[in-house]
Parts: sequence; C-alpha cells; structure tokens
Amino acid sequence: MAKGTGGKMLKITLQKSVICTPKSHKATVEAMGLRRIRHSVELPDTPETRGMILKVRHLVTVTE
Repeated sequence: MAKGTGGKMLKITLQKSVICTPKSHKATVEAMGLRRIRHSVELPDTPETRGMILKVRHLVTVTE
C-alpha cells in the first residue's frame, strides 16, 4: 500500500505501441511494468507514479 494515499491504486493500461517513441518513453513504460498493448498493471497513487503517467499519457489510459 502507498504511504499517505489511503491505499489508493491506479490501473494503468498500455493502449499504443512504444515503437517510434523516444527511448525515455520506452524506459518509462517498461519501468511501470507494462509489457504489451492492452496489458494492465496496478500501481500506487503517488507523485512518482503520476509523473510517469504524465510523461507517457499519450500511450496509456488510467482508471482509479
């Protein structure tokens, strides 16, 4: 569980391919644990996670 967030989790789904994206975007998607299109992971709702989502917001969808 995340500290200070009351245990809130975000479900993040990769919607678009990382082909032809900058290396930093590919690294961010990989660091989030996403492996392929339509693969979903649940991550804690922290400022770090929100920053990662903001960086690749054109590739992913987020549900709370």
